[in-house]
Amino acid sequence: MEKFFKLKENNTTVRTEIAAGLTTFFALAYIIFVNPNQVAAGGAGGWLVGAGADASVLGQIWNAVYIASILAAIIGTLLMAFLAKLPYAQACGMGLNAFFCTCFVSGAFFNGVDVLDGYHSGLVIIFISGIIFLLLSVTGLRSYIAKAMPDCLKKAIPAGIGLFIAFIGFQNAGIIQANQYTLVQFVDIKGAIANGTFKETALPALIALLGLLIIGVLGKLKVKGNVIIGIIASTVLYYILSGTVPNFDISSVGQSFKDFGKVGITGIFSATAWSNAFGGAHIGGIFNAIMLIITFCLVDMFDTLGTLYGTASQANMLDEKGDPIRVNQAMLSDSIATVSGAVLGTSTCTTFVESSAGVAEGGRTGLTSVVTAICLGICLFLTPLANIVPSAATASALIYVGVLMLKSFAKVDMDDLRSALPAFVALIMMPMTYSIANGIGLGAITYVIMTLCTGKYKKNDIVVTVIALLFTLKFIFVTM
Repeated sequence: MEKFFKLKENNTTVRTEIAAGLTTFFALAYIIFVNPNQVAAGGAGGWLVGAGADASVLGQIWNAVYIASILAAIIGTLLMAFLAKLPYAQACGMGLNAFFCTCFVSGAFFNGVDVLDGYHSGLVIIFISGIIFLLLSVTGLRSYIAKAMPDCLKKAIPAGIGLFIAFIGFQNAGIIQANQYTLVQFVDIKGAIANGTFKETALPALIALLGLLIIGVLGKLKVKGNVIIGIIASTVLYYILSGTVPNFDISSVGQSFKDFGKVGITGIFSATAWSNAFGGAHIGGIFNAIMLIITFCLVDMFDTLGTLYGTASQANMLDEKGDPIRVNQAMLSDSIATVSGAVLGTSTCTTFVESSAGVAEGGRTGLTSVVTAICLGICLFLTPLANIVPSAATASALIYVGVLMLKSFAKVDMDDLRSALPAFVALIMMPMTYSIANGIGLGAITYVIMTLCTGKYKKNDIVVTVIALLFTLKFIFVTM
């Protein structure tokens, strides 16, 4: 183990890597349940059933996606462990899964296409985008694109991701709530007490804030394992104060595997799926299909690039040029995971931003990813395991990591608006648009315009110009 992962060389230990792997798992465990809910519109009891869709079919899709999501995450995470030898986990990307549902599941239903056919046609689109990723990775074009990004964006991306995952943490715990007038607001503690919903709404928010303070204080005191200690402490407090116990119902595991074999892994191999992918009423023609493929390519590529730069910067795992180490292997792992996910029956897999939580815990090698993959594997047969830790507990870890990642923005040259403005746009638009890729795209567009208008455009800006143009097309032709 020492020889393969080079623990001493990376200034880490087996104990640290295990703690980091567990931290990453608990931080991303929500995706195991959220992804099938997003892809299958809530499944048999979801909102699309309320609109008239077949509950049994959506239930089958939910079960298939549940199993496929875990298997794809295991494949991608183990590739990160053994091919890239990096402490990153992979799973189905948030945003992309909702977009998948809108285009192919609910989109099929509202266009009179069988929901199951819509689901299968979406897998074809994901499969093709994954093949393109694979070709770009093998040829080295993906890493070339990454390294050609302007320095101001490279420094803004980690900070933007920090804001983004902190925002996710605030939402997951209910610290930030929706408001019809201001869009967001702080948790309404007084209202929760008055309405008798304190345990359901205000308590998780307060526990998350307390967990954040625990992690922060322990971090300041240089206590090793401060993140996982904070998660455990918050979990214990949650169950004590809420008076609830974890749910261990495993009766549905067998049916999930049956539906996975029936409608999940077989979907991409049907001729109907391929014809619907380019000619179905919910797609709208070959041009729209091509735009969808490009969109999934762009979002996955820049979600991965953003995560790699963010986590590598936080862990001081950058080379002398400021680029992530072993970036080629990481991107190859990501592309293989996307192809595998499509074959298995789920939406696009990407390098998960919650990997930052494990890195903050001290994870530096692929052993961290091995531990995370093992935990994911257990969830195939013991579904409630991932649900033991409440979102209030993991939210505090995500917010803490967001704080750590913001430091990279201090390196942006704020005296030069050609650097400052694109960096700020990338930083702020990631949480505002709920997309890492959108933040990078808007930052790239801003950089190109600023560079052209100030007469500073150079030959090495061609790559970022192409990126800006592709994102411009995506924003015009694809709503996401």
